[in-house]
Amino acid sequence: MPGRGAFLLRRSGPTLCRRLIALLLAPLMVPLPLRAQTGSPGGFLSPPALPSTLPGGLPLPSLPPSAQQDILQRIIDAGAGRPVPSPLPSAPLAPPPPAIAAPAAPPDDPPSPAEAFFAARGAGGACQPAPCTSAPLRQFGYESLRGTPAGQPAGIGFGALPEDYLLGRDDEVILAFRGRARQTLSLRIGRDGMLLVPDLAPVPAAGRTLGELRADLEARSARELGGSEVFVSIGQVRQIAVFVGGEVARPGLQALTSMASVLDALVAAGGVRRTGSLRAIRVEGPGGRRTLDLYPVIAGEGAAPDLRLREGERILVPPLGAVVAIGGEVTRPGIYELPAGAAQAPLATLLRLAGEPLRPTGHRFLLQTTDAEGRRSVREIGPRDALRRGDALRVEPGSDVVAQDLRLAGHVVAPVLRAAGGRARNLRGLLSDPRLVKADPYPRLGVVWRTEPRTRTRQFLPFDLGRVLQGQADLPLAEGDEVILLGLPDVLFLASPGVQQAIRGDAPDPDQTAPAPATGQPLSTAAGMPGTPPAPAPAAAAQAPSATCPALVQLAVAAQASRQRFAHARAAGFPDIGLLPCPQVFLDYPALLPFLLDQSVLLTGEVRLPGLYPVLNDTGLESVLAAAGGATDTADLAAVELSREPADQSATLPLSRTLLDLRSRNFAAVRLSPRDAVRLPRGFGDRDTGPVTLVGEFVRPGVYDIRRGERLSEVIARAGGLTAQAYPYGAVFSRESVRQRQQEGFARTARELEQGLMQVAAGQAVAGMRGSTDLSGAIQAGQALAGSLRQARAAGRMVVEANPVVLAGRPDLDVLMEPGDLVAMPKRPNEVTVVGAVLNPGSLQFATGWKAGEYVRAAGGEQRFADSGRAFVVLPNGQSAPAGLGAWQAGGPPIPPGSTVVVPQDPSPYETWGFLRDVTQVLSQVALSSAALAVIVRSSGR
Repeated sequence: MPGRGAFLLRRSGPTLCRRLIALLLAPLMVPLPLRAQTGSPGGFLSPPALPSTLPGGLPLPSLPPSAQQDILQRIIDAGAGRPVPSPLPSAPLAPPPPAIAAPAAPPDDPPSPAEAFFAARGAGGACQPAPCTSAPLRQFGYESLRGTPAGQPAGIGFGALPEDYLLGRDDEVILAFRGRARQTLSLRIGRDGMLLVPDLAPVPAAGRTLGELRADLEARSARELGGSEVFVSIGQVRQIAVFVGGEVARPGLQALTSMASVLDALVAAGGVRRTGSLRAIRVEGPGGRRTLDLYPVIAGEGAAPDLRLREGERILVPPLGAVVAIGGEVTRPGIYELPAGAAQAPLATLLRLAGEPLRPTGHRFLLQTTDAEGRRSVREIGPRDALRRGDALRVEPGSDVVAQDLRLAGHVVAPVLRAAGGRARNLRGLLSDPRLVKADPYPRLGVVWRTEPRTRTRQFLPFDLGRVLQGQADLPLAEGDEVILLGLPDVLFLASPGVQQAIRGDAPDPDQTAPAPATGQPLSTAAGMPGTPPAPAPAAAAQAPSATCPALVQLAVAAQASRQRFAHARAAGFPDIGLLPCPQVFLDYPALLPFLLDQSVLLTGEVRLPGLYPVLNDTGLESVLAAAGGATDTADLAAVELSREPADQSATLPLSRTLLDLRSRNFAAVRLSPRDAVRLPRGFGDRDTGPVTLVGEFVRPGVYDIRRGERLSEVIARAGGLTAQAYPYGAVFSRESVRQRQQEGFARTARELEQGLMQVAAGQAVAGMRGSTDLSGAIQAGQALAGSLRQARAAGRMVVEANPVVLAGRPDLDVLMEPGDLVAMPKRPNEVTVVGAVLNPGSLQFATGWKAGEYVRAAGGEQRFADSGRAFVVLPNGQSAPAGLGAWQAGGPPIPPGSTVVVPQDPSPYETWGFLRDVTQVLSQVALSSAALAVIVRSSGR
């Protein structure tokens, strides 16, 4: 019974509607394979098909027959009171049909002629910060009317209809009679506008409101059907066709419901083009013509128009009328249409359309207009002026500056912005909460970066942070001041290698790069206002320190402009080892670094943290020493040196130096000024500046510190003496100073060898190769030998006596030890090595009493071109002696174990090679160094 269903729907209200909608949508959650498995009974037993539309005119989406059968079965089960099975969980279905809500405008819509007109004249929205580019203005209101896809109905309404709903032909009216007559009827209004109700006379319905029809039916029922009452509701509403033409996306007839409004019709037509008007839309029909302004509906400004549609009416959208552009600092920048037929509009009205200015007061209204000859002109206008067609207005602040502000930056927990005055009228009030300051601040100096009101120049004003925090000092603050606090790492950076290089004017070492500093949040960013931009991120390639620290560039320029300006910092002599990252405070304030160096004192010598410390004038030495960690325990306070430049720089007064006796530790009595230098010397100590190393056959080998004037025998005794296998005659004593001199000798020999090669080559070129041998191969070999000499590492060996027994009887042979000395004590060897021009070079077993000739004969004898007269022996202690192999020589002394017999080649066949005469000496030096290094390596390994 359709009437009973309508009655139930009316009585149950929204709850039953929601259940029916859930039943209709539940099969959509069932997977398609499960739907396909459900058979569809055919023939006359199949249930009726679903209606083509839902109540309200919404068409049903196309579903397969199995899904339609499932929906009907669920409706039947619900009506019979049987439980309805819940849908099984399923895989994601195909995407649902698009929603009816208007989609957002694509961002790549081409600009309309009006938008292009104002874009060419530079009209744009507000742009903060200044470097950004403002977006072009768009026409207002058109995005709200962007149409739905073609085929989607418009004007669909759900829920109860209003009492003033105007009935028409084909509307469905549901009547429920209760009392003596109990029935529910679903009737439609006929073409003649009458509603035919059984047992009642025809009731006129078309053209009447729902409230009027309900009152008429209730009166008729009470009069003609005594004891009964009637309930009236609306089922399906009728559909109407409205023509929409003019500047719309899809002009033509639009199928709408009787509840549709003018907005629904425009949306169904695809929306209004940007070339169409929103303020002069005409609605024509049997009831006459009316003009609609949609701005009150879209913008909420003005009286709302009558948007109802009636049958037989048509909608025409005329071309766009006069427009103006409003940009800058307003809530809703855009291009706005003037009222229909108006040549101008007041500025206040247009500002209300744009959402009013962002600031409460202090505006400047810059108007770009066109004169009679088409020229553009700019002028300022007031709130009472009017704008006309084609004008572009830009709302700007009268003076976009920050006033009455104070900033706290540097070594703080977070940058702080305060208002000038009140508690922040002085430093003590600004720093009343010590927790604003990070741990380890530099207490002796902070700076205020102040702007001169008349000249707008900046200057640094120093103050003592420690005294301010203790309430002993104060400084009044002014508008725009920036209070900069320093941390101890910031002050230690003053003595870094990068600063020393910038002061000297040296080019940065490309092999040393500083790591990129952690980019902190600049104060201006934290305060939400324009300010100093953050430092750019360093590139992947290595960069010089000046590329990442602009403060070093300013320091280098200042140091080169006046060589004596930073003389106290240049004389510090800090080493150039490594590079520190540029502190954030010097990235934000590059001019601060030269100022701090001008205010600094040099503290060097026996202090825990030597460096340059900025101070105020008349600062006590105890404060600076406390910041530097204090003096070391080895400082000689009886001879503290204070260097001070003359106060009158124009006079020719010398630098004054004063020795201070501070053994009483009355450091507060010494008052310092910027550019002073304080040196705390080290007290005299018997300990030398470095250790010595003993390796090999010592009872307790290791590293030993030495005192001044300590000798080798004393160090050996401290090591427990020698082991039974020690061979003191072959001890290797290496010293760094000797090694450097030997290395210089290698380089000098290589240069002399190359000079000899050049002389030989020049002589060969002059001779023109007549009757001479090609010496190119020998020259190349000599060049290779010179290169090997430069690369060879000298051992730094000294010939010393290392036998404790001998040293006890000969104290004059006991060598004084120096820091860095190395003593390698080998085991007693059992071989003698023969090298050079012999038939079988190698190592032979030591034989007591054998001389060099016997070892040479045991090695196969001399070669044909051996020069036996120049043969020599390298003894285990590093000395060299003639081997005694000549015809008139007696064979030399007996050879001790561990010696090396060297038999050179006779250079007489090559006398024309003048450069080869010294090769024997070169090879002997290299052999000595190689032998010494071999002994050291073997001893260290053991």
